[in-house]
Amino acid sequence: MPKILRVKLTLDQEREVRERLRARDLAPHARLRLECIRLIARSMTAPQVADLLECNNVTVRDAVHRFEDGGFEALADAPRPGRPPSITREDREALAALLDESACHGRTWTAAALCDWLRAERGVRVGAAWLTELLHRDGFRWKRTRDTLRHKADPVLQQAARAQLEDLRPYGWRRTPA
Repeated sequence: MPKILRVKLTLDQEREVRERLRARDLAPHARLRLECIRLIARSMTAPQVADLLECNNVTVRDAVHRFEDGGFEALADAPRPGRPPSITREDREALAALLDESACHGRTWTAAALCDWLRAERGVRVGAAWLTELLHRDGFRWKRTRDTLRHKADPVLQQAARAQLEDLRPYGWRRTPA
């Protein structure tokens, strides 16, 4: 019979768990491991945690053993092989600050224009499709703007144009009221 796992967290460790779980850039498996630690510390058993998080009991036990052996740093994923990302977390934060500031001033951006800004200001080359994906991952949402200038039209000029059009209508043609 497997032994019952217990984890005692100090107040500082509980606060750190909450802060780490709030991070936007936390990897999904690291989030799962942190949730395992948080729930085990609340006196749940490994099978209960596994059932709640919809994972295997071994996954929960592995997370607890990793935490006991190396603390919070041991819960992170191992570095991934391959080329490092072309756009760093600092670049994405600068982009987020730019978009937040632009929203306050009513400026809109296209993905291509954001790529140009990144190239000019940060020296980062990234494609518009990939930047769109990264912005979605960071929680940015947008919709297509309407191609109209109706909101900028002068009502006095519009009325004058309607009157001029009425004068140009063929004789005998009557406009039916709508």
